[in-house]
Amino acid sequence: MNQPSTPNPRRSLLLLAAAATLAPLGLAHADNYPSKPVTLIVPWPAGGSTDRHLRALSELASKHLGQQIIIDNKPGGGGTLGPGTMALTAKPDGYTIAQFPLGMLRIPHMQKTQWDPLKDFTFIIGVSGYTFGFTVRADSPYKSFNDYIEAARKAPGQLNYGSTGTGSSPHLLMEELAGNAKVQLTHVPFKGNADLQQALLGGHVMAQSDASGWDKFVDGGQMRLLVTFGEERTKRWPNVPTAKELGYGIVATSPYGLVGPKGMDPAVVKALHDAYKKAMDDPKHIELLEQLNQAMWYRNGEDYRKWAVETYAKDKQLIERLGLAAK
Repeated sequence: MNQPSTPNPRRSLLLLAAAATLAPLGLAHADNYPSKPVTLIVPWPAGGSTDRHLRALSELASKHLGQQIIIDNKPGGGGTLGPGTMALTAKPDGYTIAQFPLGMLRIPHMQKTQWDPLKDFTFIIGVSGYTFGFTVRADSPYKSFNDYIEAARKAPGQLNYGSTGTGSSPHLLMEELAGNAKVQLTHVPFKGNADLQQALLGGHVMAQSDASGWDKFVDGGQMRLLVTFGEERTKRWPNVPTAKELGYGIVATSPYGLVGPKGMDPAVVKALHDAYKKAMDDPKHIELLEQLNQAMWYRNGEDYRKWAVETYAKDKQLIERLGLAAK
């Protein structure tokens, strides 16, 4: 009769060592994450509204994460250079993350990129979006947005508006709206917000579609805000209707969030998500959003990725219709 084998202590230790060697490196790493500062790439110049927002939010998040979050400004490529470079060069260890502006889901339809906006990123958290609005000069004959659209219907192509560039959110939302309203508008692109404001004030364009850089001119009485493009009316301009409630079927806030390179450990993603979620709920952050005329746009990583997949497909159709697609 065979005797039951007795455990071999040396063999057991070897098996344990082998198992540890074969264990996923990411899971082992997650146990002590973060053990050093985290870098957040902001793909815009320092001092702008997005930089100001993410800098303050990251300062709050660092307290919950237990490590400093360092802001690295890498502007260029319409906000795509920073996150695109991260996707190609950074390790997926949670120590380099980036803002993911909406342009990341549009530029690949308009030109070839070395990165894929869906396959090459780990989606961490959705954070906020912008308040877009359509303004005219205070002495404009158009007292309401419907006045402007009706005038365009009577004179196809003769009414114009300016935006901060071809393919930008303010441009594409107006083109989509014009398609829904079955009117033809003439788009005038500008290099930036300051040029656009001066062009409208100087009477060089009839109207403008832009994020809330017009706020001081509206509050100061030089411009009239005809419509905003959020889900609901803004707290700051509660008398101004949304495009949605006027029946134009457009909601646009150009949402953004935070991403890392593909292949990040889920435990590391959760640590970053939880720290930023707590920071988002902080009264200091909520107060800052009100100052910036921005709304909260919280999405967990899974929901943020689902939104990105849907938006990527939707914007492809829009860009093709407008003739902006890569040849």
